[in-house]
Amino acid sequence: MHPKFPLLGQLQQQLDALDAAQLRRTRRVSESACAPQMQVDGKAMLAFCSNDYLGLAAHPRVVEALQEGASLYGAGSGASHMISGHSRAHVLLEERLAGLFDSSIPSARALYFCTGYMANLAVLAALGSKEATIFSEELNHASLIDGARLSRANVVVYPHRDVQQLDALLAASTSKTKLVVTDSVFSMDGDIAPLPQLLALCERHGAWLVVDDAHGFGVLGEQGAGVLEHFSLQSPQLIYIGTLGKAAGVGGAFVAAHATVIDWLVQRARPYIYSTAAPPALAHALLTSIDIITSTEGKNLRTHLQQLIRDWREGLTLKHWQLLNSDTPIQPLIIGANQPALDAAAALREQGLWVAAIRPPTVPLNTARLRVTLSAAHSREQVAQLAQAMTLLEATQT
Repeated sequence: MHPKFPLLGQLQQQLDALDAAQLRRTRRVSESACAPQMQVDGKAMLAFCSNDYLGLAAHPRVVEALQEGASLYGAGSGASHMISGHSRAHVLLEERLAGLFDSSIPSARALYFCTGYMANLAVLAALGSKEATIFSEELNHASLIDGARLSRANVVVYPHRDVQQLDALLAASTSKTKLVVTDSVFSMDGDIAPLPQLLALCERHGAWLVVDDAHGFGVLGEQGAGVLEHFSLQSPQLIYIGTLGKAAGVGGAFVAAHATVIDWLVQRARPYIYSTAAPPALAHALLTSIDIITSTEGKNLRTHLQQLIRDWREGLTLKHWQLLNSDTPIQPLIIGANQPALDAAAALREQGLWVAAIRPPTVPLNTARLRVTLSAAHSREQVAQLAQAMTLLEATQT
């Protein structure tokens, strides 16, 4: 405690309450590149907790491109995009990304952001207002929830994947501006939003459909262009947000939308206008990531990843823990209470297997889980090793 500093004492009491509820978060130190085999806190680990779905974070061509980008453009951008930080590398990346969405969004353009969190804040704050209504999916990512708050719009939360309820809410709304906002692949459950039905509702009710495809870009679609390609969606009312630090392996995010939407974001998206631009070297490296994602190599990586997902689901034999229904690299096992989930993650770490335990408020109460994420960089043997360890662990802990 801090008797001489009551403000610190208040914070310490709150930290103690987190400890009592098994909710304190801790950080582990990675001492090697993001890959299946890692050195973590001084110990060799087989990792199943990153979002590096295609294994591009340490891909030799991407690393080489990052080094080349630093040689060409230096280490930093020096200013915001609106001052002097908008590099030729950013322009080339935005043009390349926009080209991926020609068939989905008419007059498509793209805008590059430092992070996915920032992109979501920017879109919702720039398009929302006190006169707007945002219809937000129940399981949306925290960045979308915060973006909705920042927008000052009226926010209506609709139940998870409940198209019928959303239809009724849209029909009852008198707002001039309506935005339906959803994750594509839900980051803690691994299931996919019913986007064809959502888009049909938006077109019927005159609403924007804002899709955060953080966990779909690079993984879904024939060319890896994400959930819009996966469902063959087409509409000028689509606003697509893709993350470039997950399957693309580097960092940042982008918004793809009709040119008019992008023009508006450049004028009104405060997180974009008032932030120093991401280092141009990252944008330069991402050009190589996109080349890999859209090439035969990328297609082969996605094919291997789908095989790993099948192996994992077929290799598990569970009696008590619940494996959620997911065809994506996100494969959660619901345990329930917080402490058993922490205990399971600790037991796996003792075996050299790194799997994240996820607890409230990230997930609902009593749904603490092990969030297994698979990567195309994993081998089938490594996935089989985890499935066997998980099956044995459940048998001994329940």
